[in-house]
Amino acid sequence: MIGASISGVTYISVPGMVAGSGFGYLQMVMGFIVGQLVIAYVLVPLFYKMNLVSIYEYLENRFGMRSYRTGAWFFFVSKMLGASVRLFLVCLTLQLLVFDPLRLPFLLNVTITVLLVWLYTFRGGVKSLIWTDSFKTLCLVVSVGLTIYYITGELRLSFGEMLGAIADSDMSRLFFFDDVNDRQFFFKQFLAGIFTTIAISGLDQDMMQRNLSCKNSKDSQKNMVVSICLQFVVILMFLMLGVMLYLFAADQGLTVEKGDELFPMIATGDYFPVFVGVLFIIGLVSSAYSAAGSALTALTTSFTIDILGAKGKSDEALTSTRKRVHVAMAVLMGVTIFVFNSLNNTSVIDAVYTLASYTYGPILGLFAFGIFTKRQVRDRYIPLVAIVSPLLCLVLQLNSEAWFGGYRFSYELLLFNAFFTFLGLCLFIKQGETVRENLRKV
Repeated sequence: MIGASISGVTYISVPGMVAGSGFGYLQMVMGFIVGQLVIAYVLVPLFYKMNLVSIYEYLENRFGMRSYRTGAWFFFVSKMLGASVRLFLVCLTLQLLVFDPLRLPFLLNVTITVLLVWLYTFRGGVKSLIWTDSFKTLCLVVSVGLTIYYITGELRLSFGEMLGAIADSDMSRLFFFDDVNDRQFFFKQFLAGIFTTIAISGLDQDMMQRNLSCKNSKDSQKNMVVSICLQFVVILMFLMLGVMLYLFAADQGLTVEKGDELFPMIATGDYFPVFVGVLFIIGLVSSAYSAAGSALTALTTSFTIDILGAKGKSDEALTSTRKRVHVAMAVLMGVTIFVFNSLNNTSVIDAVYTLASYTYGPILGLFAFGIFTKRQVRDRYIPLVAIVSPLLCLVLQLNSEAWFGGYRFSYELLLFNAFFTFLGLCLFIKQGETVRENLRKV
Protein backbone atom coordinates (compact mmCIF):
# COMPACT_ATOMS: atom_id res chain seq x y z
CA MET A 1 0.00 0.00 0.00
CA ILE A 2 2.94 2.37 0.60
CA GLY A 3 4.15 1.62 -2.89
CA ALA A 4 0.71 2.30 -4.34
CA SER A 5 0.32 5.63 -2.56
CA ILE A 6 3.78 7.03 -3.37
CA SER A 7 3.99 7.82 -7.06
CA GLY A 8 6.34 9.81 -9.24
CA VAL A 9 4.32 12.87 -8.24
CA THR A 10 5.37 12.48 -4.61
CA TYR A 11 8.90 11.66 -5.71
CA ILE A 12 9.40 14.83 -7.75
CA SER A 13 6.76 17.40 -6.80
CA VAL A 14 6.89 17.15 -3.00
CA PRO A 15 10.60 18.11 -2.65
CA GLY A 16 10.10 20.93 -5.13
CA MET A 17 7.11 22.44 -3.35
CA VAL A 18 8.92 23.43 -0.13
CA ALA A 19 10.15 26.73 -1.61
CA GLY A 20 6.58 27.96 -1.98
CA SER A 21 4.71 26.23 0.85
CA GLY A 22 7.33 24.93 3.26
CA PHE A 23 6.24 21.86 5.18
CA GLY A 24 2.61 22.94 4.80
CA TYR A 25 1.85 19.76 2.84
CA LEU A 26 2.11 17.86 6.14
CA GLN A 27 -1.08 19.63 7.23
CA MET A 28 -2.83 17.77 4.43
CA VAL A 29 -1.03 14.54 5.29
CA MET A 30 -2.42 14.83 8.84
CA GLY A 31 -5.83 14.87 7.21
CA PHE A 32 -4.83 11.78 5.22
CA ILE A 33 -4.41 9.91 8.51
CA VAL A 34 -7.95 10.76 9.65
CA GLY A 35 -9.32 9.94 6.19
CA GLN A 36 -7.65 6.52 6.20
CA LEU A 37 -9.18 5.76 9.59
CA VAL A 38 -12.63 6.62 8.21
CA ILE A 39 -12.02 4.29 5.26
CA ALA A 40 -10.73 1.52 7.52
CA TYR A 41 -13.56 1.60 10.05
CA VAL A 42 -16.54 2.75 7.95
CA LEU A 43 -16.09 1.80 4.28
CA VAL A 44 -14.02 -1.39 4.56
CA PRO A 45 -16.51 -3.24 6.82
CA LEU A 46 -19.38 -2.12 4.57
CA PHE A 47 -17.78 -3.37 1.36
CA TYR A 48 -16.64 -6.65 2.96
CA LYS A 49 -20.17 -7.38 4.16
CA MET A 50 -21.68 -6.69 0.74
CA ASN A 51 -19.01 -8.80 -1.03
CA LEU A 52 -18.93 -6.51 -4.08
CA VAL A 53 -16.98 -7.13 -7.30
CA SER A 54 -17.10 -3.39 -8.03
CA ILE A 55 -17.56 -0.92 -5.17
CA TYR A 56 -19.91 1.04 -7.43
CA GLU A 57 -22.36 -1.87 -7.26
CA TYR A 58 -23.22 -0.36 -3.88
CA LEU A 59 -24.74 2.59 -5.73
CA GLU A 60 -26.84 0.26 -7.87
CA ASN A 61 -28.12 -1.59 -4.80
CA ARG A 62 -28.76 1.67 -2.95
CA PHE A 63 -30.22 3.89 -5.69
CA GLY A 64 -30.42 2.16 -9.08
CA MET A 65 -28.63 1.48 -12.34
CA ARG A 66 -28.13 5.13 -13.35
CA SER A 67 -26.40 5.85 -10.06
CA TYR A 68 -24.17 2.85 -10.63
CA ARG A 69 -23.24 4.05 -14.12
CA THR A 70 -22.75 7.62 -12.86
CA GLY A 71 -20.29 6.44 -10.21
CA ALA A 72 -18.47 4.30 -12.77
CA TRP A 73 -18.22 7.18 -15.27
CA PHE A 74 -16.88 9.60 -12.69
CA PHE A 75 -14.36 6.99 -11.57
CA PHE A 76 -13.34 6.58 -15.21
CA VAL A 77 -12.84 10.33 -15.72
CA SER A 78 -11.08 10.75 -12.36
CA LYS A 79 -8.73 7.83 -12.85
CA MET A 80 -7.91 8.70 -16.45
CA LEU A 81 -7.07 12.31 -15.57
CA GLY A 82 -5.14 11.40 -12.43
CA ALA A 83 -3.11 8.65 -14.10
CA SER A 84 -2.38 10.83 -17.12
CA VAL A 85 -1.15 13.70 -14.94
CA ARG A 86 1.17 11.35 -13.05
CA LEU A 87 2.53 9.83 -16.24
CA PHE A 88 2.87 13.31 -17.73
CA LEU A 89 5.26 14.25 -14.93
CA VAL A 90 7.40 11.22 -15.64
CA CYS A 91 7.41 11.98 -19.38
CA LEU A 92 8.54 15.54 -18.63
CA THR A 93 11.42 14.26 -16.54
CA LEU A 94 12.44 11.68 -19.14
CA GLN A 95 12.25 14.40 -21.79
CA LEU A 96 14.62 16.56 -19.75
CA LEU A 97 17.07 13.76 -18.96
CA VAL A 98 16.95 11.53 -22.04
CA PHE A 99 14.95 12.76 -25.02
CA ASP A 100 16.05 16.41 -25.17
CA PRO A 101 19.79 15.54 -25.15
CA LEU A 102 19.08 13.13 -28.04
CA ARG A 103 16.89 15.76 -29.77
CA LEU A 104 13.89 13.45 -29.79
CA PRO A 105 10.35 14.93 -29.70
CA PHE A 106 7.89 14.77 -26.82
CA LEU A 107 5.52 12.81 -29.09
CA LEU A 108 7.98 9.93 -29.33
CA ASN A 109 8.57 10.08 -25.57
CA VAL A 110 4.86 9.73 -24.77
CA THR A 111 4.29 7.07 -27.43
CA ILE A 112 7.11 4.86 -26.14
CA THR A 113 6.13 5.38 -22.49
CA VAL A 114 2.44 4.56 -23.00
CA LEU A 115 3.29 1.60 -25.24
CA LEU A 116 5.61 0.14 -22.60
CA VAL A 117 2.97 0.62 -19.89
CA TRP A 118 0.41 -1.13 -22.12
CA LEU A 119 2.78 -4.06 -22.79
CA TYR A 120 3.68 -4.18 -19.11
CA THR A 121 0.07 -4.62 -17.99
CA PHE A 122 -0.87 -6.79 -20.99
CA ARG A 123 1.89 -9.29 -20.24
CA GLY A 124 2.32 -8.94 -16.51
CA GLY A 125 -1.12 -8.31 -15.07
CA VAL A 126 -1.84 -7.64 -11.41
CA LYS A 127 1.06 -9.74 -10.04
CA SER A 128 3.57 -7.55 -11.84
CA LEU A 129 1.98 -4.48 -10.24
CA ILE A 130 2.44 -5.88 -6.73
CA TRP A 131 6.10 -6.77 -7.30
CA THR A 132 6.81 -3.44 -8.97
CA ASP A 133 5.20 -1.52 -6.08
CA SER A 134 7.66 -3.17 -3.69
CA PHE A 135 10.66 -2.63 -5.97
CA LYS A 136 9.65 0.96 -6.66
CA THR A 137 9.29 1.79 -2.97
CA LEU A 138 12.75 0.41 -2.24
CA CYS A 139 14.34 2.47 -5.05
CA LEU A 140 12.51 5.65 -4.03
CA VAL A 141 13.41 5.50 -0.36
CA VAL A 142 17.04 4.48 -0.97
CA SER A 143 17.43 7.24 -3.57
CA VAL A 144 16.07 9.86 -1.16
CA GLY A 145 18.25 8.63 1.69
CA LEU A 146 21.42 8.60 -0.42
CA THR A 147 20.74 12.06 -1.83
CA ILE A 148 20.30 13.52 1.67
CA TYR A 149 23.48 11.72 2.77
CA TYR A 150 25.61 13.09 -0.08
CA ILE A 151 24.18 16.62 0.16
CA THR A 152 24.96 16.64 3.88
CA GLY A 153 28.52 15.62 3.06
CA GLU A 154 28.91 18.24 0.31
CA LEU A 155 27.70 20.96 2.69
CA ARG A 156 30.06 19.64 5.39
CA LEU A 157 27.30 19.13 7.92
CA SER A 158 26.90 16.50 10.59
CA PHE A 159 23.54 14.75 10.97
CA GLY A 160 22.58 17.07 13.84
CA GLU A 161 23.71 20.14 11.92
CA MET A 162 21.65 18.99 8.93
CA LEU A 163 18.53 18.79 11.11
CA GLY A 164 19.36 22.22 12.52
CA ALA A 165 19.77 23.69 9.03
CA ILE A 166 16.38 22.32 8.02
CA ALA A 167 14.72 23.61 11.21
CA ASP A 168 16.26 27.08 10.79
CA SER A 169 15.21 27.38 7.16
CA ASP A 170 12.14 29.43 6.21
CA MET A 171 11.15 26.45 4.08
CA SER A 172 10.44 24.29 7.14
CA ARG A 173 7.35 26.17 8.29
CA LEU A 174 4.68 23.61 9.14
CA PHE A 175 1.48 25.33 10.33
CA PHE A 176 -0.36 28.18 8.61
CA PHE A 177 -3.00 29.78 10.85
CA ASP A 178 -2.56 33.49 10.14
CA ASP A 179 -4.55 34.06 6.93
CA VAL A 180 -7.81 32.26 6.16
CA ASN A 181 -7.57 33.43 2.54
CA ASP A 182 -4.23 31.65 2.08
CA ARG A 183 -4.42 28.34 0.18
CA GLN A 184 -2.09 26.89 2.85
CA PHE A 185 -4.42 27.79 5.77
CA PHE A 186 -4.37 24.85 8.19
CA PHE A 187 -8.05 23.94 8.25
CA LYS A 188 -8.31 24.13 4.45
CA GLN A 189 -5.44 21.68 4.08
CA PHE A 190 -6.45 19.41 6.97
CA LEU A 191 -10.10 19.05 5.92
CA ALA A 192 -9.10 18.66 2.28
CA GLY A 193 -6.70 15.89 3.32
CA ILE A 194 -9.46 13.99 5.13
CA PHE A 195 -12.00 14.07 2.32
CA THR A 196 -9.50 13.77 -0.52
CA THR A 197 -8.24 10.53 1.00
CA ILE A 198 -11.76 9.20 1.49
CA ALA A 199 -12.56 9.99 -2.15
CA ILE A 200 -9.29 9.02 -3.84
CA SER A 201 -8.52 5.92 -1.75
CA GLY A 202 -11.85 4.83 -0.28
CA LEU A 203 -14.13 5.43 -3.27
CA ASP A 204 -11.64 4.52 -5.99
CA GLN A 205 -12.10 1.02 -7.43
CA ASP A 206 -8.37 0.56 -8.02
CA MET A 207 -7.17 1.60 -4.55
CA MET A 208 -10.07 -0.02 -2.69
CA GLN A 209 -9.48 -3.40 -4.32
CA ARG A 210 -6.02 -3.40 -2.74
CA ASN A 211 -7.60 -2.84 0.67
CA LEU A 212 -10.21 -5.56 0.04
CA SER A 213 -7.59 -8.12 -1.04
CA CYS A 214 -6.88 -9.04 2.61
CA LYS A 215 -8.51 -12.13 4.13
CA ASN A 216 -10.90 -10.13 6.29
CA SER A 217 -11.75 -6.57 7.30
CA LYS A 218 -9.61 -6.64 10.46
CA ASP A 219 -6.46 -7.54 8.49
CA SER A 220 -7.29 -4.79 6.02
CA GLN A 221 -7.72 -2.26 8.83
CA LYS A 222 -4.36 -3.17 10.37
CA ASN A 223 -2.68 -2.86 6.98
CA MET A 224 -4.18 0.58 6.39
CA VAL A 225 -3.21 1.95 9.82
CA VAL A 226 0.41 0.81 9.45
CA SER A 227 0.48 2.09 5.86
CA ILE A 228 -0.62 5.65 6.63
CA CYS A 229 1.81 5.95 9.57
CA LEU A 230 4.71 4.88 7.35
CA GLN A 231 3.48 7.17 4.58
CA PHE A 232 3.67 10.14 6.96
CA VAL A 233 7.32 9.33 7.73
CA VAL A 234 8.20 8.89 4.05
CA ILE A 235 6.58 12.18 3.02
CA LEU A 236 8.42 13.94 5.86
CA MET A 237 11.63 12.54 4.34
CA PHE A 238 10.71 13.99 0.95
CA LEU A 239 10.07 17.42 2.47
CA MET A 240 13.38 17.33 4.34
CA LEU A 241 15.03 16.34 1.08
CA GLY A 242 13.42 19.36 -0.59
CA VAL A 243 14.99 21.78 1.89
CA MET A 244 18.39 20.12 1.49
CA LEU A 245 18.11 20.25 -2.31
CA TYR A 246 17.40 24.00 -2.24
CA LEU A 247 20.25 24.61 0.21
CA PHE A 248 22.56 22.61 -2.05
CA ALA A 249 21.35 24.47 -5.16
CA ALA A 250 22.06 27.81 -3.45
CA ASP A 251 25.51 26.61 -2.41
CA GLN A 252 26.29 25.54 -5.99
CA GLY A 253 24.82 28.69 -7.55
CA LEU A 254 22.13 26.73 -9.41
CA THR A 255 18.98 28.43 -10.71
CA VAL A 256 15.78 26.41 -10.35
CA GLU A 257 12.94 27.63 -12.58
CA LYS A 258 10.37 24.97 -11.63
CA GLY A 259 10.19 23.04 -8.38
CA ASP A 260 9.35 19.84 -10.26
CA GLU A 261 12.77 20.02 -11.99
CA LEU A 262 14.80 20.39 -8.77
CA PHE A 263 15.30 16.75 -7.73
CA PRO A 264 15.85 15.38 -11.28
CA MET A 265 18.38 18.12 -12.08
CA ILE A 266 20.53 17.48 -9.00
CA ALA A 267 20.13 13.69 -8.72
CA THR A 268 21.21 13.11 -12.33
CA GLY A 269 23.86 15.85 -12.49
CA ASP A 270 27.56 15.39 -11.85
CA TYR A 271 27.26 16.19 -8.15
CA PHE A 272 26.98 12.66 -6.71
CA PRO A 273 28.10 9.13 -7.62
CA VAL A 274 26.47 7.73 -10.77
CA PHE A 275 24.46 5.08 -8.93
CA VAL A 276 22.42 7.80 -7.16
CA GLY A 277 21.19 9.05 -10.53
CA VAL A 278 20.63 5.48 -11.72
CA LEU A 279 18.50 4.71 -8.66
CA PHE A 280 16.58 7.94 -9.24
CA ILE A 281 15.73 7.02 -12.83
CA ILE A 282 14.88 3.40 -11.93
CA GLY A 283 12.62 4.57 -9.11
CA LEU A 284 10.97 7.15 -11.35
CA VAL A 285 10.33 4.75 -14.24
CA SER A 286 9.12 1.93 -11.98
CA SER A 287 6.79 4.35 -10.19
CA ALA A 288 5.40 5.43 -13.57
CA TYR A 289 4.81 1.88 -14.73
CA SER A 290 3.32 0.85 -11.40
CA ALA A 291 0.91 3.78 -11.05
CA ALA A 292 -0.06 4.04 -14.72
CA GLY A 293 -0.19 0.27 -15.14
CA SER A 294 -2.43 -0.17 -12.14
CA ALA A 295 -4.69 2.63 -13.38
CA LEU A 296 -4.80 1.18 -16.91
CA THR A 297 -5.81 -2.22 -15.56
CA ALA A 298 -8.50 -0.69 -13.34
CA LEU A 299 -9.81 1.52 -16.15
CA THR A 300 -10.02 -1.44 -18.53
CA THR A 301 -11.89 -3.58 -16.01
CA SER A 302 -14.26 -0.81 -14.91
CA PHE A 303 -15.08 0.34 -18.44
CA THR A 304 -15.66 -3.24 -19.61
CA ILE A 305 -17.77 -4.37 -16.66
CA ASP A 306 -19.37 -1.23 -15.23
CA ILE A 307 -19.92 0.90 -18.34
CA LEU A 308 -20.17 -1.56 -21.25
CA GLY A 309 -22.01 -4.08 -19.07
CA ALA A 310 -20.00 -7.03 -20.38
CA LYS A 311 -20.34 -9.00 -17.15
CA GLY A 312 -22.83 -11.49 -18.61
CA LYS A 313 -20.87 -12.25 -21.79
CA SER A 314 -19.10 -15.54 -22.46
CA ASP A 315 -15.45 -15.80 -21.43
CA GLU A 316 -14.31 -15.58 -25.05
CA ALA A 317 -16.41 -12.49 -25.79
CA LEU A 318 -15.39 -10.87 -22.51
CA THR A 319 -11.69 -11.42 -23.24
CA SER A 320 -12.07 -9.96 -26.74
CA THR A 321 -13.87 -6.89 -25.41
CA ARG A 322 -11.33 -6.41 -22.63
CA LYS A 323 -8.40 -6.48 -25.10
CA ARG A 324 -9.99 -3.83 -27.34
CA VAL A 325 -10.81 -1.64 -24.35
CA HIS A 326 -7.25 -2.05 -23.05
CA VAL A 327 -5.83 -0.63 -26.29
CA ALA A 328 -8.39 2.20 -26.31
CA MET A 329 -7.55 3.17 -22.72
CA ALA A 330 -3.83 3.35 -23.53
CA VAL A 331 -4.45 5.57 -26.56
CA LEU A 332 -6.77 7.84 -24.58
CA MET A 333 -4.17 8.13 -21.81
CA GLY A 334 -1.57 9.25 -24.36
CA VAL A 335 -3.92 11.85 -25.83
CA THR A 336 -4.76 13.15 -22.35
CA ILE A 337 -1.05 13.60 -21.60
CA PHE A 338 -0.67 15.78 -24.70
CA VAL A 339 -3.68 17.89 -23.74
CA PHE A 340 -2.33 18.37 -20.24
CA ASN A 341 1.10 19.27 -21.61
CA SER A 342 -0.45 22.10 -23.61
CA LEU A 343 -2.52 23.43 -20.68
CA ASN A 344 -0.51 22.87 -17.51
CA ASN A 345 1.53 25.65 -15.93
CA THR A 346 1.41 24.59 -12.30
CA SER A 347 2.93 22.03 -9.96
CA VAL A 348 1.79 18.55 -10.91
CA ILE A 349 0.84 17.61 -7.36
CA ASP A 350 -1.34 20.72 -7.23
CA ALA A 351 -2.95 19.68 -10.51
CA VAL A 352 -3.66 16.18 -9.17
CA TYR A 353 -5.57 17.42 -6.11
CA THR A 354 -7.34 20.19 -8.04
CA LEU A 355 -8.65 17.68 -10.59
CA ALA A 356 -9.68 15.36 -7.75
CA SER A 357 -11.70 18.19 -6.17
CA TYR A 358 -13.87 18.30 -9.28
CA THR A 359 -14.09 14.67 -10.35
CA TYR A 360 -14.32 12.82 -7.02
CA GLY A 361 -16.78 15.25 -5.40
CA PRO A 362 -19.95 13.70 -6.90
CA ILE A 363 -18.78 10.19 -5.96
CA LEU A 364 -18.15 11.33 -2.38
CA GLY A 365 -21.57 12.99 -2.23
CA LEU A 366 -23.36 9.90 -3.58
CA PHE A 367 -21.75 7.54 -1.10
CA ALA A 368 -22.26 9.97 1.80
CA PHE A 369 -25.98 10.25 1.02
CA GLY A 370 -26.28 6.49 0.64
CA ILE A 371 -24.49 5.65 3.88
CA PHE A 372 -25.74 8.39 6.20
CA THR A 373 -29.39 8.63 5.12
CA LYS A 374 -32.16 6.08 4.66
CA ARG A 375 -34.02 7.97 1.94
CA GLN A 376 -34.49 6.88 -1.66
CA VAL A 377 -34.06 9.31 -4.56
CA ARG A 378 -35.28 9.39 -8.16
CA ASP A 379 -32.50 7.52 -9.87
CA ARG A 380 -32.98 9.17 -13.28
CA TYR A 381 -31.98 12.59 -11.91
CA ILE A 382 -28.71 11.49 -10.31
CA PRO A 383 -26.54 11.98 -13.45
CA LEU A 384 -27.86 15.56 -13.70
CA VAL A 385 -26.97 16.28 -10.07
CA ALA A 386 -23.49 14.80 -10.54
CA ILE A 387 -22.81 17.05 -13.54
CA VAL A 388 -24.24 20.27 -12.09
CA SER A 389 -22.31 20.03 -8.80
CA PRO A 390 -18.79 20.40 -10.32
CA LEU A 391 -20.08 23.23 -12.53
CA LEU A 392 -21.29 25.09 -9.43
CA CYS A 393 -17.86 24.56 -7.86
CA LEU A 394 -16.20 26.01 -10.96
CA VAL A 395 -18.36 29.12 -10.66
CA LEU A 396 -17.46 29.37 -6.97
CA GLN A 397 -13.74 29.03 -7.60
CA LEU A 398 -13.71 31.63 -10.38
CA ASN A 399 -15.60 34.20 -8.32
CA SER A 400 -14.65 33.43 -4.71
CA GLU A 401 -12.21 36.33 -4.28
CA ALA A 402 -14.79 38.86 -5.48
CA TRP A 403 -17.72 37.33 -3.59
CA PHE A 404 -16.05 36.41 -0.28
CA GLY A 405 -13.62 39.22 0.46
CA GLY A 406 -10.51 37.75 -1.12
CA TYR A 407 -11.09 34.15 -0.02
CA ARG A 408 -9.38 31.66 -2.34
CA PHE A 409 -10.51 28.07 -2.55
CA SER A 410 -7.92 25.34 -2.26
CA TYR A 411 -8.52 21.58 -2.29
CA GLU A 412 -11.39 22.01 0.18
CA LEU A 413 -13.46 22.63 -2.95
CA LEU A 414 -13.98 18.85 -2.86
CA LEU A 415 -16.17 19.29 0.24
CA PHE A 416 -18.38 21.83 -1.49
CA ASN A 417 -18.64 19.57 -4.53
CA ALA A 418 -19.78 16.67 -2.35
CA PHE A 419 -22.14 18.99 -0.44
CA PHE A 420 -23.78 20.25 -3.65
CA THR A 421 -24.24 16.64 -4.75
CA PHE A 422 -25.74 15.71 -1.38
CA LEU A 423 -28.04 18.75 -1.50
CA GLY A 424 -29.06 17.96 -5.08
CA LEU A 425 -30.03 14.43 -4.09
CA CYS A 426 -32.21 15.87 -1.33
CA LEU A 427 -34.19 17.73 -4.00
CA PHE A 428 -35.16 14.45 -5.67
CA ILE A 429 -36.08 12.35 -2.64
CA LYS A 430 -38.92 9.87 -3.15
CA GLN A 431 -41.49 10.78 -0.56
CA GLY A 432 -42.29 7.94 1.83
CA GLU A 433 -39.63 5.56 0.48
CA THR A 434 -36.58 4.53 2.46
CA VAL A 435 -33.56 2.34 1.87
CA ARG A 436 -34.12 -1.09 0.39
CA GLU A 437 -34.43 -4.06 2.68
CA ASN A 438 -31.26 -5.77 1.45
CA LEU A 439 -29.17 -2.76 2.45
CA ARG A 440 -30.85 -2.46 5.82
CA LYS A 441 -29.29 -5.75 6.80
CA VAL A 442 -25.83 -4.37 6.07
